[in-house]
Amino acid sequence: MSRRRPIRRTAGAHLVEPRGARHRLLSWERRLLFASGGLLLATGAVWLGVHYLRSADALPSPAEAWLMRTHGLAAFAALFVFGALAVAHVPRGWRLASRRDWKAQRATGLCLCLAAGGVALTGYLLYYFAPDSVRPAIGWVHSALGLAMALLVLAHRRGSEGL
Repeated sequence: MSRRRPIRRTAGAHLVEPRGARHRLLSWERRLLFASGGLLLATGAVWLGVHYLRSADALPSPAEAWLMRTHGLAAFAALFVFGALAVAHVPRGWRLASRRDWKAQRATGLCLCLAAGGVALTGYLLYYFAPDSVRPAIGWVHSALGLAMALLVLAHRRGSEGL
């Protein structure tokens, strides 16, 4: 009669993946990422239009304040989901990319991480520290990074469809 030995759990055992395993976001991460990202892109784009397309002598629109409040709320949700991704998705993807032919995934993921840090930093500067002399320049950098992130998410996702 053979005795069965109990399975020993070791540190990092949860990191071992079966061959052919797919590297996908959890459904709540994907939903929150796309909801907050879509809301950030929409409120940011509408704010830019409302702010810069008004005549020079016109008063600021009351919509600007509500757009920024909504943008800030969506930013908190995006920071939360990026924190969750930084804990699980990013390290796991980094390890898997070195073992599989996922070099493009690693590149777009790294660019997304850098752009997310840049958007968070410029958003923080705009809210708390930007003097009036450099505020427009920081704002345009923030906007460009936000648009770049939207495009990078699409590229990162498109590259993962074969995974």
